[in-house]
Amino acid sequence: MSTLSSICRQCYRSFASPAAPLAARQFSTSPVALARQVNKIPVLSKKALAAKAKKRALKARKNIYEHEKMTLTDAIAVLRAVEVAKPNSTYEIVVKTAMTRGSAVPKGRISLPREAKPKTEDRILVFAEGRQAEEAKRAGAHIVGGIDLADGIINGRHQATTILCTPALIRAITPKLGRILGPRGLMPSERRGTVTDDIAGYIRRLSGTTEWRGDKSGTIRMAIGKIHFPVDDVVRNVRQFVSSVKRVTGNQKDTESDQKSKSVKPVNAITRIVLSSSQAPSIQISDL
Repeated sequence: MSTLSSICRQCYRSFASPAAPLAARQFSTSPVALARQVNKIPVLSKKALAAKAKKRALKARKNIYEHEKMTLTDAIAVLRAVEVAKPNSTYEIVVKTAMTRGSAVPKGRISLPREAKPKTEDRILVFAEGRQAEEAKRAGAHIVGGIDLADGIINGRHQATTILCTPALIRAITPKLGRILGPRGLMPSERRGTVTDDIAGYIRRLSGTTEWRGDKSGTIRMAIGKIHFPVDDVVRNVRQFVSSVKRVTGNQKDTESDQKSKSVKPVNAITRIVLSSSQAPSIQISDL
């Protein structure tokens, strides 16, 4: 019995009673399951993707100056200390505006006391006829013509960085080009001064200015100086640029243009002004 105790029960019964019939092996008749099931990746909607990106941004690590405000001179001192080994680094100013629905992209021109980088050449298109068209050509306009230029802009044949128009033609081109040039910030308007009878004078003023332009969210970025610039030069550049942005966005009254234009300027509130450099953190400015 000691040897039989090490045998399993089923074998022991077969050994103990050899006359008993052997048990038949039972086979499963269930369907064969797939070896691997591939789960489909759900396609997220735009709203879900935006919420996911917002959560990721909130979890991202912020720099130590994220919620701290400084005066302009203190911020410049911090950036100069961080960039002490790179005197050719560039200061960049970022102005964030609260873009309301249907408002135009902020855009303007400025002549800084000390330019941070070489100026780029503008390609100027002018809607004018007669004497004004001849004056525009002599002043240096690249493309000059009447209403027939609208079709060339629509099909992309005429490319320009600045578009001017005389008051006599603005009503004729607005129905054709309003939806095309408006979102790009190129539509001539009285508020911006690009609808004028003095086309030649406007073109001459362009040669000494630099264009700044915001994006669709209302964020304006511009190189405002070099680290090796004296502090006073950077301060003058920043204050003059912010003043230009405030006039265009309606946060600061410009008496001359307000008297010429009868329309009321819509106000795009400025929510934040940030100064940064190539390697240094972004610092919010409190006294602008």
